[in-house]
Amino acid sequence: MKQLNTTHDLAINGAEPAFTEPLHVGRPSIGDRELFLRFTNEILDRQWLTNNGPVVRELEGRIADYHDVSHCVAMCSGTVALEIAIRALQLKGEVIVPSYTFIATAHALHWQAITPIFADIDPHTHNLDPAAVRRMITPRTTGIIGVHLWGRIAAVEALQSIADEYQLKLMFDAAHAFGCTRAGTKVGNFGSCEVLSFHATKFFHTFEGGAVLTNDDELAETMRLMRNFGFSGVDNVIHPGTNGKMTEIAAAMGLTNIQSIDKVIDHNRGVYQAYSEALADVATVDLLAYDEEESNNYQYVVVEVTDNSPVTRDQIVDALQAENVLARRYFWPCCHRKKPYSDLYPNAGSFLLNSERVSERVIVLPAGPEMDDERVDRVVSIIRVLTSG
Repeated sequence: MKQLNTTHDLAINGAEPAFTEPLHVGRPSIGDRELFLRFTNEILDRQWLTNNGPVVRELEGRIADYHDVSHCVAMCSGTVALEIAIRALQLKGEVIVPSYTFIATAHALHWQAITPIFADIDPHTHNLDPAAVRRMITPRTTGIIGVHLWGRIAAVEALQSIADEYQLKLMFDAAHAFGCTRAGTKVGNFGSCEVLSFHATKFFHTFEGGAVLTNDDELAETMRLMRNFGFSGVDNVIHPGTNGKMTEIAAAMGLTNIQSIDKVIDHNRGVYQAYSEALADVATVDLLAYDEEESNNYQYVVVEVTDNSPVTRDQIVDALQAENVLARRYFWPCCHRKKPYSDLYPNAGSFLLNSERVSERVIVLPAGPEMDDERVDRVVSIIRVLTSG
């Protein structure tokens, strides 16, 4: 197997790439193919393809039980789930969010004529800094959307305290945090509700999909109405709504994946631990740690390039990609640097210093089903060569 020892071994210097097939961030887990096909045949036999079918309802029950919450409301995507949760909570005016997140968090507000107000992050956790949130509150503020970035739970107690003090609604974008805990409490039990993403790149997916977790009976019922045009019964529309329903075939993929979820998490943990050991002597990058006292899904392997690196983050990413290691710069640029927010807030960088700094340092490395110890070692050997000076 090819080993990298000098910079002359790198593809950017004319050598063959280290990997003949690309390594990805977010390669889908397929699960038991035969089980999925059995579910699919049952769906086709029933001819019930969508509209709150039995597979969707079973998946909702399984996910709710897994997270120890009262309700899981499945949706066609995580973004639609965000939009419906925002509308069900009757948010308006201004809502505080991080800029260091996937653009959907901000877009779900802007799409509904709500102004996202960007607050800075804690540079150590990459999650919203409660002190920064407090500074951004105005008389028009109606809510806060925290994000559990990388599956590491946000400062939920401090954010809830602020929300209570100012009588704001609090919800969370938990797209990265399926199954994760804080102080032993699972995602879904914080704020008014929490939104999951089941996009194909997530370690648990339904091809495309999402859900809202909540313990609020009334909120759950409202969201169920909203995802189906507000219908209550066949001809009775009692609430404004849209088409946010999850299909039966998507739910079948979810039911397939949830049955092997512990195995997937164990694999993810092994990959993370392999990276941790391999990177231990690489002083130019810091691996973001997971709290081993909590439940984690280990979906993302995240490193920050340190100040003593002889090459920039972007140079490392470019060189890795030349080797067929498709590392990513998450989340770069920050939301406030993208349209339309760069036009709305041209000076936002002046008070989002941590967000900008972190966004210039982070690399997300390939993880998931295609990775093993040997591939991890080879990826790290490339980083070691690039940053050795």
